[in-house]
Amino acid sequence: IGTVIATGGFVPFPAERKPEYGYGIYPNVVTSIQFERILSASGPFEGHIKRPSDGKPPKKIAWIQCVGSRDVTATGNDYCSSVCCMYALKEAMIAKEHDPEIQPYIFYIDIRAFGKGFESFYKQARHESGVKFVRSQISSVKENPVNKNLRLSFIEQRAYREEEFDMVVLSVGLLANPASKRISEILNIEQNPFGFFKEEALKPLISTRRGIYLCGSGNGPNDIPEAVTQGSSAASLSGEVLKDVRFTETSEKKYPEEKKVKDEKARIGVFICHCGINIASVVDVKAVAAYARNLPGVVHAEHTIYNCSQDTQKHMKELIHEQNLNRVVVASCTPRTHEGLFQETLREAGLNKYLFEMADIREQCSWVHQKDPGLATEKAKALVRGAVGKSRHLEPLQLKTISINKNALVIGGGITGMTAALSLARQGFRVHLIEKESKLGGNLAYLYKELQGENWQGFLRNKIREVNDEPLIDIYLNKKIEAVNGSIGNFTTTLNDGETEIHHGVILIATGAREYEPKNFLYGKSKNVITQRSLEYELDNREKFGTVIMIQCIGSRNDEHSYCSRVCCGEAIKNAIHIREKDPESNVYILYRDIRTYTIREVFYRKARELGVKFIHFPDEEYPEVKESKNKLNISVKDTVLNEYVNINGDLLVLSAGIVANNDNEHLAELMKLPLDEHGNFMEAHVKLRPVDMANEGVFICGLAHSPKNTEENIIQGVAAAGRAAAILAKDALEVGGVVSVIEEEKCASCLTCIRECIFSSPFINENGKAEIDPAKCQGCGNCAAACPANAIQLLTFTDEQENALFKNILAMDGMGSG
Repeated sequence: IGTVIATGGFVPFPAERKPEYGYGIYPNVVTSIQFERILSASGPFEGHIKRPSDGKPPKKIAWIQCVGSRDVTATGNDYCSSVCCMYALKEAMIAKEHDPEIQPYIFYIDIRAFGKGFESFYKQARHESGVKFVRSQISSVKENPVNKNLRLSFIEQRAYREEEFDMVVLSVGLLANPASKRISEILNIEQNPFGFFKEEALKPLISTRRGIYLCGSGNGPNDIPEAVTQGSSAASLSGEVLKDVRFTETSEKKYPEEKKVKDEKARIGVFICHCGINIASVVDVKAVAAYARNLPGVVHAEHTIYNCSQDTQKHMKELIHEQNLNRVVVASCTPRTHEGLFQETLREAGLNKYLFEMADIREQCSWVHQKDPGLATEKAKALVRGAVGKSRHLEPLQLKTISINKNALVIGGGITGMTAALSLARQGFRVHLIEKESKLGGNLAYLYKELQGENWQGFLRNKIREVNDEPLIDIYLNKKIEAVNGSIGNFTTTLNDGETEIHHGVILIATGAREYEPKNFLYGKSKNVITQRSLEYELDNREKFGTVIMIQCIGSRNDEHSYCSRVCCGEAIKNAIHIREKDPESNVYILYRDIRTYTIREVFYRKARELGVKFIHFPDEEYPEVKESKNKLNISVKDTVLNEYVNINGDLLVLSAGIVANNDNEHLAELMKLPLDEHGNFMEAHVKLRPVDMANEGVFICGLAHSPKNTEENIIQGVAAAGRAAAILAKDALEVGGVVSVIEEEKCASCLTCIRECIFSSPFINENGKAEIDPAKCQGCGNCAAACPANAIQLLTFTDEQENALFKNILAMDGMGSG
């Protein structure tokens, strides 16, 4: 082997180490992982929420956060496990959905909803789903021996309270897998003080031994999107080393010969999925399966717990042979994530993958009609009936092969774009790196030190030198994108100089973001009010600081920008530590709503407190007030611990300004027909499963163009996007869809709607002034057909003209129209 990727994984914190919470002593105290099983349809109570002691449905459930995390005692761990807040929110909301009479309580220190979309989820839980949040650290749990309820004591708004709960869920943290110690010895790599694999300084995912890379929770607590991203990144780092031996030891997967079913009568198998309780809690899946058995062409119909499980996949293949099925319909969740899986199952059973049809009875039915199970069941039957009707006319289709341009285009010359470009170049691909400014570097040019003290500016200079010295990278400064045409494997991009045209196979978007410009707190009016970015420069140019006051969440977590900017807490703590170490006589205050120092950043939060940095929590809806008199600042803040206002006189006010999307994103998204989220960031294909892929094949996002994150995370995402892009560029050819759009020229009104709608730039105007489809670019998505006001576009297969004409006639005879 040429490289090693060590993942390591994690184990949950053993709750019995905290006997004060009664785990293993009181039956109604469970861990978060046990509660996940309680919620599961395949769990001990078949998805019904019951107390372990007596099987009764609980009405009050308490979640206790930070069990085994953020804990400096001998039995705990002093880092933050990153994921516990969000899974507690999820569990509490699902419990409430299962049984509206349940009242969930979450007892917490800080809610760390720092990921993309997490803050909105938190607001939904707090303001819409009825979850009650209590900022209080629970010290112990006591059982009422009469009814087995659990008694919790806590402080709420300076008042001592005691309440009884039917159940208590302990939100346990993540520990390094004990097996990692043995693995680290075998691989001769180091571990950090917490037992996770150690990364080289400023080299995320690179272990202390050359050629061994890290990813997932083996090198620290990670949520699913981060773990998936790191997996792609580690693969890309390996690809840099192994480029010269690519494909030398691969074997092609062998499929059975496809059955000839073209002239056979349709024999359809229908599989209805419980999807745990996602579907079955609303839709009567047994009734839907019974209904499907009587539909024309159906010879087999059944319902299963999970259609996507390995057991069901095996069962499907067996039934295809036993029942001689030649069409398969699956009614379950979204085809966006699972269609490929079921198509692969058909192919392994000897059927053409286009003989598969899917009905979405989760997103389009059970999820949106939770409160009306009867009508939801009828709608599910209708969706299945439509899928079965369509499947009767499915024909085996063949994919078309197109060549690939092995060049890459990277948009953005910040640290993320440069990292992505270098990774691709090191894997042997030519890269065109576009930067709108006159120099490379992006936002990193404003950062001086990393949280652990490493020098960012030296790192940046080295990275720029590496990019400039790389012969496979062509750099275009002071350039913007004027036009983008084509599709995966064959894009053409024109720059705004009017003459540069670049041909490439993939696109990586690393356009970065910008610092929010505060609109209040005397910013821009007083020289004593600056942002954290400006403070970075001041740190090396001042010896004395006096009293420094920092206010968090400026331009984040508000009505204007409802997300968390992720980096502000860590930046404030880093700079506060620097100030106190450089000037021990200084006073530093950090005014905050939640301190979100996830993973080992928690250690520096504690260090800041030990150095004398003072933290004051203020209410979400009541920001501090700032006044200035005689060159002296006065800040009035409501301290929620004291429940009274505190006045602080300061010499310098530092605003922790958030991160906002670049203004250029909208223009670029319009050019390339890419989706943006409500905050102006580019939207990934799937938040967990495809975190750096765009829905448009061959286009990838990374860094701040995706969402706010710190520099190390930007670097990881840049390498991950390079890895995903390299998986395309490494191929000699691509297979594209077996369906294309065809425009009937006599019906075409030359309105150009199809040209505006197509995200692949497939339609063009021919010599007759009518729209025509370039089949090499068409992906068969049907957007143009759906939008055409003249009803001139049909989706047809890659067959000859006679068969296409026949296909048109079949559609017309069935009354299905051009769709």
